[in-house]
Amino acid sequence: MDRIVDITTEGLHLNVYRGFLIISQEKHEQGRIPLDDIGALIVHAHGTTWSTSVFVRMAERAIPVVLCGPNHAPVSVVWPFEGHHLQGARLRAQAEAAKPLKKQLWQRIVAAKIRMQGHVLNANGKDGKGFNLLARKVRSGDPDNVEAQAARRYWKALMGAEFSRDQSTPGVNALLNYGYTVLRAVVSRAICASGLHPTLGIFHSNRANAFALSDDLMEPYRPLVDQIVFNCLQEAQTELAPTTKFALTSLTTFDLDSGIGLSPVAVQVARFVHSLAMSFESGKPQLEIFKPPSPLELASLGRAALEGEV
Repeated sequence: MDRIVDITTEGLHLNVYRGFLIISQEKHEQGRIPLDDIGALIVHAHGTTWSTSVFVRMAERAIPVVLCGPNHAPVSVVWPFEGHHLQGARLRAQAEAAKPLKKQLWQRIVAAKIRMQGHVLNANGKDGKGFNLLARKVRSGDPDNVEAQAARRYWKALMGAEFSRDQSTPGVNALLNYGYTVLRAVVSRAICASGLHPTLGIFHSNRANAFALSDDLMEPYRPLVDQIVFNCLQEAQTELAPTTKFALTSLTTFDLDSGIGLSPVAVQVARFVHSLAMSFESGKPQLEIFKPPSPLELASLGRAALEGEV
């Protein structure tokens, strides 16, 4: 199973030896991880050093290396030149995708996100009424910005009337930043493996955003991160610490049902991204979106890590 490797301790050195990522401090090995087990490498510690071979070996395996700022949000992702064996054809199909198709794809993504937000609220005894109706109101391209309407209701209902989503603040927002960073890395790897390019988004198109497609495709999965953060709050764990980080990275192993059986999030994301590639090639929207987990399943998200059972 893909592991999210998070480097937070200052003074570590990373290098690769015989198929392992070697983590050292003052020339003494602290640990090693098989490269084939790594799903993403996230670096928070600004004093980290590494050999060039780390980036080369990661790129060969389509493993994103995410560099984060002080607020735990990503500021850079190292991206390989080569990906899927059909990358050339996929990239052309992605770049030439008709505007109506992209609008239809975005409609489905936004509707799925809003339905999932309502499901999370209902599962936690909050007011999720009306979110299914909002999801049905999303039109092609979401010209009415129903996504923003839902977000305003969602955050207040889930986190309280005083909560404001602000990436620069600590506490809950730092937990969300970290969880979304993990999710973004998982989605970015799936994009590379599918032969698509992260810069060519469906909706997000900011010239300064080199991972617009990643930001588009992670939308339906964001409420899963929110649920883990909510579970952290229920356990009075409001700061970004080893326990809460472990809870958030455990998202990648959480099972989702996309209609053909249960698969870990990392696998289901790969199928979702592949369905997008097929949509670009066929010219028809055919996204494989997961079914909302049960309230009991959502309540379990990250719990084992928070309770010290793993």
